[in-house]
Amino acid sequence: MPPGKRPQFARPLTVGALIGWTALSAILPGAAHLRSGHRRTGYILLTIFGALLLSALVGWFALGGTENAGFVARDGILTTAVVLAVVGAIAWFLLVLFSYISLGPDRLSGRGQIVSGVAVGVLCVSVMAPFALTASTALTGKQTVNAIFESAASNPTAVPVKHEDPWGGRKRVNFLLVGGDGAGNREGVRTDSMTMASVHVETGNTAMFSLPRNLQHVRFPPGTALGKRFPDGFMRELPNGGLLNEVWQYAEDHPELMPGVKNGQRGPRALMDAIGYTLNLKIDYYALVNMFGFAHLVDAIGGLRIRVERDVPWGGLYGTAGTIKAGYRKLSGEEALWYGRSRVGSDDFSRMARQRCVIGAFAQQATPSVVLTNFAKIANVAKKMAKTDIPRELLEHIIDLGLKVKDAKIVSLQFVPPQFYTGSPDWQKIRTATARALRRSLQPARRPLAATASPGTSGATPAATPTASRPTAAKPSQTPTQNGEAESLDELCGF
Repeated sequence: MPPGKRPQFARPLTVGALIGWTALSAILPGAAHLRSGHRRTGYILLTIFGALLLSALVGWFALGGTENAGFVARDGILTTAVVLAVVGAIAWFLLVLFSYISLGPDRLSGRGQIVSGVAVGVLCVSVMAPFALTASTALTGKQTVNAIFESAASNPTAVPVKHEDPWGGRKRVNFLLVGGDGAGNREGVRTDSMTMASVHVETGNTAMFSLPRNLQHVRFPPGTALGKRFPDGFMRELPNGGLLNEVWQYAEDHPELMPGVKNGQRGPRALMDAIGYTLNLKIDYYALVNMFGFAHLVDAIGGLRIRVERDVPWGGLYGTAGTIKAGYRKLSGEEALWYGRSRVGSDDFSRMARQRCVIGAFAQQATPSVVLTNFAKIANVAKKMAKTDIPRELLEHIIDLGLKVKDAKIVSLQFVPPQFYTGSPDWQKIRTATARALRRSLQPARRPLAATASPGTSGATPAATPTASRPTAAKPSQTPTQNGEAESLDELCGF
């Protein structure tokens, strides 16, 4: 600089203008430096920011956008998100600080320096908040999924997951959804609600099958330990016993039937075998949800909108705790729980109908935006209430499949009277109705179906062919009605 020549500065800023340009730099890095005359630094910051935005946009489209959103559940991605969020928080803090300094706050009056310094200090903390939230969410997500989902590498019975073909060539994947009765006055696991969801991998179209907890004397695949123990059906020697909701705990209480299988794994395996054999399908995975924990999960997403067809009193034997009024209601977690569980003035089959609507409502209303908004609460509840054998490596593909299901057709079929006896089930009729429901889930419009069907043509992986009924079993002619039909969940529940 020539002797005697003073440096040239931009016109001094007012306190408000200085704070405004600093705030703008938090959104558009480099703006404050350009205003203060530091053009080279300003252009460098703008270029870096633009490159970051472009890279993020290209990466998003390269990964398939929302169609492949499940990749965010990868352990490595979550760890990277935490690291990048921490780095981003520090970088933006320094960006705001140096943007403020570049504007020359020392040229303000003493009072102006204090006011602007306090305002920019608040701004520095504020710009770090989104990064802190991102880091916290990613870390919580990582801890939650690792607590719920066991890695295939640590589970010798799990099938290795190939990311290029996660479903192993299957056209359908079948999930058993179990609601466990977590009442404090009961020991063990009582499977209060059992629903099998068969999802078409390509379209997301789903068939849901609700099985009564009092379905009696279910069969097990021939050759299995329980199949040998109960060749005529589960506890066939007990006319009023052998209920489906007793299978899980029976297997857990008799480790000799499944030597080498860990505690906590015998029950789900036995129940999957029983229900899979009943429906003539191979169940791939299960998920157990504590019913009382489910109430907290509903609260975590802000409640459920349900069409209540008629008043549902709940609590005790006479509904003294309250009444869920008929009409379109937004139910709290406690109300949603008892809407599906109340026996006051109704039977188990009415409860099943309400339960499937609760499940359907949750599946539709737990949208990605709702889950992200309430992620911390959902994660905290999920760690305490869920148990599953879905491998950790499959989670990202489950998420992608779940996004398909939200916009796909869902049909539902309940195996309840008068179409289906629960005391003397017609097993072939159940399998035939199952196959018809699977085909119907793929049909674009509601139309009559043929009266006959073959279970083997369902498109799912068939289980072993059922053995012939024993003399003590119910005969097909004893079933008084025609085959039940699967119905759209939207129509049934008024979604």
